[in-house]
Amino acid sequence: MSRNNERRKRILVTGGAGFIGSHLSDRLLAEGHEVICVDNLMTGCRRNIEHLRDNPGFSFRLHDVTVPLDIEVDEIYNLACPASPVHYQRDPVQTVKTSVLGAINMLDLARRLDVPILQASTSEVYGDPLVHPQPESYWGNVNPAGPRACYDEGKRCAETLFLDYHRQHGVDIRIARIFNTYGPRLRRADGRVISNFIVQALRGEPVTIYGDGGQTRSFCFVSDMVDGLVRLMSAGEARMGPVNLGNPRECTMKDLAGRILQETASRSPLVYLPLPEDDPRQRQPDIGLARTALGWAPRVALEAGIRETVGHFRRLEAPGGDRTGPATAGDGLQNTQGGSRTCFPL
Repeated sequence: MSRNNERRKRILVTGGAGFIGSHLSDRLLAEGHEVICVDNLMTGCRRNIEHLRDNPGFSFRLHDVTVPLDIEVDEIYNLACPASPVHYQRDPVQTVKTSVLGAINMLDLARRLDVPILQASTSEVYGDPLVHPQPESYWGNVNPAGPRACYDEGKRCAETLFLDYHRQHGVDIRIARIFNTYGPRLRRADGRVISNFIVQALRGEPVTIYGDGGQTRSFCFVSDMVDGLVRLMSAGEARMGPVNLGNPRECTMKDLAGRILQETASRSPLVYLPLPEDDPRQRQPDIGLARTALGWAPRVALEAGIRETVGHFRRLEAPGGDRTGPATAGDGLQNTQGGSRTCFPL
């Protein structure tokens, strides 16, 4: 396929078997593009992309982005990295390698091919913010020696690499700072608050709130997040970022738990546990730049998004459903050597 064909592109999505990556693959395929999904299945899951197995425009390659990849594509979305504390703290050295070496390898590929590349950064670059809400101009308040630093500083370094590859080599880059995202395909035990609360409520277990429940987050439904990523990629180099993508509607953890208990009709009690080290007290994006530069704003209300996400977990928890969820080692296909293997035809 010609790389000059504007209608149909060959697009690489690293981390494509993950939560956001699999939804992004769905969106790009629906637009008529060819998608090459790359994932080492450390936290991604083949179940997330199983419905795409017979799609002629989709292919999957088992590969770790810390190893260079030789492939011909028209665009690159770099989403590869564990995104929840329980996963990125399990192997913090690998988390840093994924953020830093993965960024270098994908940037080198984009440079060789002369194609645009989007980096999935994170709101965690702001740390425990002293400015609220957080604009892109805020430099953050990050503890470089804490247990979350492997992710926070890894993503900050990846942003530096992207901007320096642009300044030094002219690489066409985009940087999206992704705030808390939720929806179907979240894993049960991934440490994200919405999945934790829903599973506990459906099982009648105590709903565990860390801290006093007064800390806040802003939750963006996954379809809105994917739309923001696609718009940013399509916006052109003049909008290279960083650009905040998230829902500016703030919600306390206690209020979120109450909403989920109401939606699940659960009688689970609330249990309060000590707040984890360096856990931010507030998190809310300033999306003024995304509104003006991309014409983007989230559309799915929290109530509707929770309802759909609860439905997803109800199906998993139903008799005959898969109560165990995806295996933590990637359904038995974790690639410990960091090499590359084709699982679906390329």
